[in-house]
This record gives sequence, structure tokens and C-alpha cells, in this order.
Amino acid sequence: MISQNPLHPQRTGKQPDPTTAQPPVAPIPHLAPDQQVLEIEPPVSSGVGVLDKAVAILDALEAGPMNLARLVRTTGLARPTVHRLAAALAHHRLISRDMEGNFVLGPRLGELSLAAGEDELLAASIPVLDWLRLRTGESSQVYRRQGDWRVCVASAERPVGLRDTIPVGTQMSMKAGSAAQVLLAWEDQAKLVEGLNNAYFSAAQLAMVRRLGWAQSVGERERGTASVSAPVRNTSGKVIAAISISGPIERMTRQPGRLYSEAVLEASRRLTLMLAHGVGRKDADSAS
Repeated sequence: MISQNPLHPQRTGKQPDPTTAQPPVAPIPHLAPDQQVLEIEPPVSSGVGVLDKAVAILDALEAGPMNLARLVRTTGLARPTVHRLAAALAHHRLISRDMEGNFVLGPRLGELSLAAGEDELLAASIPVLDWLRLRTGESSQVYRRQGDWRVCVASAERPVGLRDTIPVGTQMSMKAGSAAQVLLAWEDQAKLVEGLNNAYFSAAQLAMVRRLGWAQSVGERERGTASVSAPVRNTSGKVIAAISISGPIERMTRQPGRLYSEAVLEASRRLTLMLAHGVGRKDADSAS
């Protein structure tokens, strides 16, 4: 008789039952949301996955500057994917980084928009800026916010005499100037607090801007220069740009709003109305 060792049971050749519960697998250490590898597929697929993911990053940045962690959470993409695609988009200047290292939409997008001639704001701005320049005798501009900067996207220069020349594409600080006040005044509380840090204007001034509907500055951006600005809104009422005039203090005085706010407000009203009606370049030219 052969005795069996209880530590080494005799093999019977019987296969284990696949339905039998298996020992629990050791849990995977918890990962932060921006470290998860599982990706959420973009809601609308073109069939080219890498392109869809790159567009998802651009769409997310339309809402404003984001660091890598927030970009991962917003897009639902894996952190390595976002990091790799962001680096590639930055190489082509489709995105860039602001002074705090956050990702923002890049200058190449504005250049492409200008080249295509399909940007309704730019198309509608041309006749309105010309009207504003003729009405006030000063150079006129339209600014958009881009991260910590405001960018001149359209302008109409005073043809002769002393003038404030601001070429299209010029980047300016969001900490000074009437256009910066307008672009910041209607932001949410968090962006207001951040924008007021080291700014030339105060929270009380921005409250006044919201009450009056326009802003003025004297020597904020540049010594000897004054400006007046008003908001341009989209169909939902969101401020998407600022329309401005600027010139020497000697001509615009130290209270430029008293002289020019009415004209600047009318220009902002015209431009907002044209955008609401989808006025393109040809329609805008005929409307002027």
C-alpha cells in the first residue's frame, strides 16, 4: 500500500473546473485621473484617430489656458498622448505656452484664419474700424485675448500726423490698457483675481467698466498714449474681443472717454450686430 503525503497529493489527471472562482488578483495601485492610461474616444470620429485627438486638444484650449493635468482631464486622453501631441502641435505653432507655462492656442491659427479670409470677426471688423477711424480721427483696432496676452487682429491707422501705430499680430500685456480692461472685466471670478495681479488697473475700475460698458486708459500701456475700448460680443453675449481707438494724450486728453466713448460704443454695437447676423466680408463692405 502506497501512502500519500498530504503535502504532495497524488495527481489524478482531472482538469480544473473553469467555472470555479479564481483567487482575487492583487489590486492595481490607484492612479490620479491625469495618469490613467484608458482613453475616452473623441465624440466625433473622422476615422483618423491621431487627428481627432489633436483636434480635441485644440477644442479644449478654446476655453482658455490649461496646464497638462487639466488638459488631460478635459480631453479624456491619456497623459502620455496629450504630452506627445501637445509637443507636436507646439512645433507647428498651433499651440504655445504662456508666461506661466500653460498651454494656449498658438499664433499659427490666427495666421491661417487671416489667410483663409473666413473669420467673421475679421471680415466684419474692416468697415467698422474704417468708420470709427473716420468718426474719431484716431487709429482703431480690434483685440482678442490669447492667454496672458491680447493680440491685435485688425486695425485701421490714422493716415497722417502723430498716431499710435499697432500692426496686426502685435501682442500686448493683459495687465495694462483699456482693451485689457474690457477683455478682463466680464471674466469669471477666478480669472478676474488672477488678471488683477500686478495689473495697472483695479477691481473697482473693472466694476466701473462693467457699469459704463467701456474703458479708458491714459499712459498705462505706453507713456503719452491714451485709449478707449468697448466689448464685442458673440450671439450668446460672451465678450470675444475689444474694439478700441488710441492716440496721443495731447489730442485725446486725459479724459478720452468723455470725448470718444459714444463713438466707440456705437462701433462695438455695430460689430456685435454684424456678427449676430453672420455678416461676411462682402456683406460688411456693402453695409458700410
